Amino acid sequence: MVSSENLSITTTKLNRISWLSRQDPGKEFNQLMHYYNVESLKECFHLLDGSKAAGIDKITKDDYAKNLDANLQNLIDRMKTMSYRPNPVREVLIPKEGKPGAFRPLGISNFEDKIVQKMTQRVLESIYDPLFLDCSYGFRPKRGCHDAIKDLTDYLYKNENQIIIDIDLKNFFGTIDHKMLENILRMKIKDSIFMRYIIRMFKAGTLSKNDLKVSEEGVPQGNISSPILANIFAHYVIDIWVEKMVKPRCKGKVSLFRFADDGIICCEIEEDAEKIKDSLTKRLNKFKLILNKEKTKLVSFDKRKARLGIRQGTFDFLGFTFYWGASRNGYTIPKLKTKAKTMRNKLNKFTQWIKLARNKMPLKEIWKIYQSVLRGTIGYYGVSHNISNVNKFINISKKIMFKWLNRRSQKRSFNWDKFKMFEEANPLPKAKIVHKLF
Repeated sequence: MVSSENLSITTTKLNRISWLSRQDPGKEFNQLMHYYNVESLKECFHLLDGSKAAGIDKITKDDYAKNLDANLQNLIDRMKTMSYRPNPVREVLIPKEGKPGAFRPLGISNFEDKIVQKMTQRVLESIYDPLFLDCSYGFRPKRGCHDAIKDLTDYLYKNENQIIIDIDLKNFFGTIDHKMLENILRMKIKDSIFMRYIIRMFKAGTLSKNDLKVSEEGVPQGNISSPILANIFAHYVIDIWVEKMVKPRCKGKVSLFRFADDGIICCEIEEDAEKIKDSLTKRLNKFKLILNKEKTKLVSFDKRKARLGIRQGTFDFLGFTFYWGASRNGYTIPKLKTKAKTMRNKLNKFTQWIKLARNKMPLKEIWKIYQSVLRGTIGYYGVSHNISNVNKFINISKKIMFKWLNRRSQKRSFNWDKFKMFEEANPLPKAKIVHKLF
């Protein structure tokens, strides 16, 4: 294992980068490649999940560990002489939830490439995360979905908002222009070798059924550093633009909440919202990003009108539907419920799984996985005012589970009483509030 001393040295060096970046937002970084050393890469090795599928070379974490120090030294030697080249990622197609017959591509990198990607992610994160604005929540240390949800809920409750701009970007990760992203990175990063390796990552390509595809757009599939690269692009293209160009030109208060490619803009005045939507389309087009005009919409979401009984719209963000409702004391407050489409997709996915698993796995093993599914659902969707929807998922999934377990044999002898007895002996997680919003 990597020693705590070396862990401290690597972390201290990266923290130093963060401190410098925070103290001087205009600072440029000239020498970054010395961070790629045996001990820092060994730390990255230990941070990687060994259970993930192997890339095109079929080398696993256990395989690479057999001669770890020698392998890492060999990697560093190749990086120093510029003879290291990232390999193409292996593409696999994963069924899309709720879209039968549709698939989304998933890229799987070689394990050695993942080590380099992890270190690249950590270096980029150290430089850029201190610069990111508070409106950005996705793929950031100590920030997550529920921070975005809580802050948005709090904002809507405390501010006189009129209109929501529900932003939908079409294939954001797949349409980021390489040259534009490179130019953005070069504004701060002056280490030419580091930049050459970033460009090599872009050009590594994807191997699909022995067909190598190389594109000039899109952050690399299956690359650990892709989320931070996408965040850097969105920071300069969207976040900074809203903060410095949009807000000063608006008559009322405007706030952005963005988690990766999922964004909401809150507007105090309807006139501002209409202008922002038009300007946003032009801004994104300038950087070769596409706003989905059918799904991007203005939503009336006015607390004052809701208080008067005037029906207001709803909008979706991070798997939840936001709407106005009443608290126990009768106050008008923003509430959340599981997005209906998300609920259907999760139940459909669960149905497909149990249909396949019922005759291939022992009941206790199936039940353990089911318990895990419910814990995950409760852990994410267990927010204030949404417990009824969590219970709905538990109850429907339980009926689906019984239906297909009862079909494991032609006699259908696994009746409801036996099912309930088994459940009592192996209790399921109960719905609860995990994330308080008020």
